[in-house]
Amino acid sequence: MNRKNALAAAVAAALALGSVAVATTQSTAAASRSTTAAGTSAARPGAGFRTMTADARGEAIRTADRNAAATARALGLSSDERLVAKDVLIDADGARHVRYDRTYRGLSVIGGDLVVHLAKNGRITGSDLAHQGAIRIAGTTPKLTATDASAAAVRHAKHVRHAKAGGKDSTLVVYAAGKVPVLAYRSTVTGAGENGPASRQAVIVDASSGAPLDQYELHQNITGTGNGVTVGQVSIETTQSGSGYTLADAAHGGTVVYDSYNSPQSNPRQNARPFSKATNSWGNGTSSSRESAAVDASYGLAKTWDYYKNTFNRSGIRNDGRGAPAYVHVDNSLLNAFYDDNCFCMYFGDGSSQNGNTPVTALDVAGHEMSHGVTAATANLTYSGESGGLNEATSDIFGTMVEFYANNSGDPGDYYIGEKLNMPGGYMRRMDNPSADGRSLSCWNSNAGSVDVHLSSGIGNHFFYLAAEGTGAKTIGGRSHNGTTCDNDTFAGIGKDKAAAVWYRALSAYMTSTTNYAGARTATLQAAADLYGTNSQERYLISKAWAAVSVGTALPDPGPGTPTPSPTTPPGGNVLTNGSFEQGTSGWTQSQNIITNSGQQAARDGSWYAWMMGYGSTAAESLSQSNIAVPSTGTPKLTFWLKTTTQESGSTAYDTLKVNVNGTTLATYSNADASSGYVQKTVDLSAYKGQTVKLEFAGTEDAYLPTVFLVDDIAIG
Repeated sequence: MNRKNALAAAVAAALALGSVAVATTQSTAAASRSTTAAGTSAARPGAGFRTMTADARGEAIRTADRNAAATARALGLSSDERLVAKDVLIDADGARHVRYDRTYRGLSVIGGDLVVHLAKNGRITGSDLAHQGAIRIAGTTPKLTATDASAAAVRHAKHVRHAKAGGKDSTLVVYAAGKVPVLAYRSTVTGAGENGPASRQAVIVDASSGAPLDQYELHQNITGTGNGVTVGQVSIETTQSGSGYTLADAAHGGTVVYDSYNSPQSNPRQNARPFSKATNSWGNGTSSSRESAAVDASYGLAKTWDYYKNTFNRSGIRNDGRGAPAYVHVDNSLLNAFYDDNCFCMYFGDGSSQNGNTPVTALDVAGHEMSHGVTAATANLTYSGESGGLNEATSDIFGTMVEFYANNSGDPGDYYIGEKLNMPGGYMRRMDNPSADGRSLSCWNSNAGSVDVHLSSGIGNHFFYLAAEGTGAKTIGGRSHNGTTCDNDTFAGIGKDKAAAVWYRALSAYMTSTTNYAGARTATLQAAADLYGTNSQERYLISKAWAAVSVGTALPDPGPGTPTPSPTTPPGGNVLTNGSFEQGTSGWTQSQNIITNSGQQAARDGSWYAWMMGYGSTAAESLSQSNIAVPSTGTPKLTFWLKTTTQESGSTAYDTLKVNVNGTTLATYSNADASSGYVQKTVDLSAYKGQTVKLEFAGTEDAYLPTVFLVDDIAIG
């Protein structure tokens, strides 16, 4: 069996786990995990999750469904409950995080979602439940009819005027987001509200008394006094259709941008049709052309897709490779943009006289709205109370990260939300100082769950800014920022990329629909431990950032950390451990069986070498070493020998090997660098002089034709 087939067989065996071994049924976000900084994702250094093809992900979900009954018993759920697998994430070491929804006697359970954590062998190591323990209610026969429930929902709708709802809009559910589960109706109420004349609000009422239990907007939107921006002259993906072109983006899941032709918000697709024309040049940079807003939307959604894909290896909103359609020019004078999970689509209004009728298609707006979909597909944070604030904060966080990622000279990255929206005051929200707008919360307080979610999101935004950038004044993206705290503390940040990796892992693996700010602290501390280590500075500074917004207290300072290279400098001045691999895997962390003495390939010298890629199918691998003390004198450099063989042709880089230091790519090699033998490569490390770093070789391969990267004799000195 060749190496590729052996690995495929190993993956298939892991996916075929047919039983669930129980380590604990206690729900705890602090359960022991085996993944550390040394065990991060083969796909990306930040996410900590393994790459899976669509087929592998589907089989993993089917396996989780087959194990659902045993898992429910292990967690102590009642015989009336069923688990339905929603998603599966796999760590580099094979540990799994399975996200389930649950039903009760066939009824959907609001607040019934949970995440089960399993070791590689299928043994449960912990769980996170939106509702702790089994669900038990008196019965599933309601006293109210669906029509009665609809009438009660209309009476209780707080933010919708001229509300209406029909019996067909009310569904019997179990509401478990409160302390005691109850039989309830979930009704959809429509009317005039903050989302316009056709706002849609979910209202949950008790099925016996009609008493209100919860309510929240169904359009998870970004709101303010004005929205709008253009992205300038950019490249966008289109599709040729006959002799013309359409704004269909096959490179990003088949995303299509439609002109709503001002269809009413109550039916925004009523008059919609795709943009199409004879030439492949779109818009004129102003709102006088209907195409200009479509260019902004197409560009923003593509950049958002690319950010998630290239940072976390997430393929689209639902991680299934499908693009969500987008509609611009919705309604008339609509100062809004929103994502709707019910139709898996996004809508953008044209703005109004308040913002000069600028279309609401800003780069960070697109990132914000698409990220609502990512939240819906992962933690599904309820859009009310503190979880609603976290939902909005998540969209602000990743909308901001998309802005940094896009690196658009006309809209440089910063921590202002909606700064290009032509608004009075110059922005919608500020992550460094949320309360500067006179409304948003910068610090947690006991009323945080009672204010509008766009205002309580300030707590999460403020945390993220401090975790990323630390305290003190600085200029970012040409704008003034000042990281003030609620406890007068001062500290450094861990960098925006690490902070985003922590948030994404917490959202994907640990948060549930009812997570509040205290729960978010627990989830991010666990995520930081997974990615960087329990005693890492990163985890410590995450705790400092939470304390700085009045959520919990800071952990004890673990100190700067002790580098772990050999006590004495090895011969030749190499500060790496086992750079020649002649001690096997000692000192290295590998996502697959990369370090080998296989006779199928040849080492440069000795018997051992690192064999990366060569599958001829979509794959990713990682080889890394942490706590490397870069010399503090001279001109430190990384050297290694690389042999590249490929079945690809031409100069296009289809398969790549990247050299990353502390998550930053310093060099990239590809199939275009094919060589007949080993060639020595040199990478300048002067920027890291005197620092302790993590070195990573990260390989990726596309779906066609293999490329093999052989690495040997690595040295830093």
